[in-house]
Amino acid sequence: MVHNPSVPVAEPPERLCLFRLSAIGDCCHLVPVIRTLQAVWPQTRLTWIIGRTEAALLGDLDGVECITFDKRAGRRALRAQLGGCRFDALLLMQVALRAGWASTAVRAPLRVGFDRARSKDLHGLFVNRRIAARPQAHVMEGFFDFIQALGVTERHLRWDVPIPDAARVRAQELIPDDQPTLLISPCSSQRFNNFRNWPADRYATVAAEAVRRHGMRVILTGGPSDEERAYAEAITARAGVPVTDCIGRTSLKELFALLERATVLVSPDSGPAHMAVAAGTPVIGLYATSNPDRTGPYLGREWVVNRYPDAVRAELGRDVSDISWGRRVRKADAMALIQVNDVLERLATLLQTPAGQRLLPPERSRPEA
Repeated sequence: MVHNPSVPVAEPPERLCLFRLSAIGDCCHLVPVIRTLQAVWPQTRLTWIIGRTEAALLGDLDGVECITFDKRAGRRALRAQLGGCRFDALLLMQVALRAGWASTAVRAPLRVGFDRARSKDLHGLFVNRRIAARPQAHVMEGFFDFIQALGVTERHLRWDVPIPDAARVRAQELIPDDQPTLLISPCSSQRFNNFRNWPADRYATVAAEAVRRHGMRVILTGGPSDEERAYAEAITARAGVPVTDCIGRTSLKELFALLERATVLVSPDSGPAHMAVAAGTPVIGLYATSNPDRTGPYLGREWVVNRYPDAVRAELGRDVSDISWGRRVRKADAMALIQVNDVLERLATLLQTPAGQRLLPPERSRPEA
């Protein structure tokens, strides 16, 4: 497909379609982009084609028509869901081949996709314009590049995820007062050759020290997988202090409400880490096999424990600057490079920092004084 240069649109589009199905963390990154569009182009009708799991958290955003699509259903099913809708532009913010093929169900003369460096799986076949190249960009910055290609240069880092009253009641039952609360979401999603989980015994030590040193309440969160249940059992057994086990026992909305009331989350590179930022809660992110400058919490990145450079040197014998952006370390024990004291030092410093200063934007996106 011919790729015309990306230029700003002459006037705000009447209808704009954003295509991003997954995952939870990436979809959380997309919400501020949507909030920016709503602020700059209030008359533009926005449609978001989103995955089924992700819609359980974000499918009721105000002012957005969310179309829940199961990618297993295929292109014809999506076309039927869209009916006869036509859009002025499609922002294809997912590079997987199956997503690209499904996106052909969207009728739009302008189809904006990633630049060549961030493309794969024949992504270029499904778009006719590309966003500008941006070396070493965070995932959220890449999403903002889509609307910058249309002429929108503002950024509104606002989420405002709707949470039902029942979810807030559930969260208040678990965190009923202002006692500082540490949430631990110990596991990332299970994928082949993807090693992002920290050892359970180290989480247990962090939980114990959070209680003993800081008088914190500790709550475990996560999904119902066998691995996560095994982590819950190991952490609660080894901590030696009271730990509330909520793994597999909250919906996404309830987890979000819980994050809103928590003081801090400890988590590897995972969806809950980005949910926490959206909920206004800082994250002590545990990163060794992925680069937090690309996939880490967008706000409050100073709390991240970053052993990715060490893991890259140990596994590849190179510096981060010498490898492709976003390359993962595929070594099972790489996360063991993160020490308990790394986490406890971040926790102590965070608790001493005024709440209003715990979620600062990254340096390059801060306004100049």
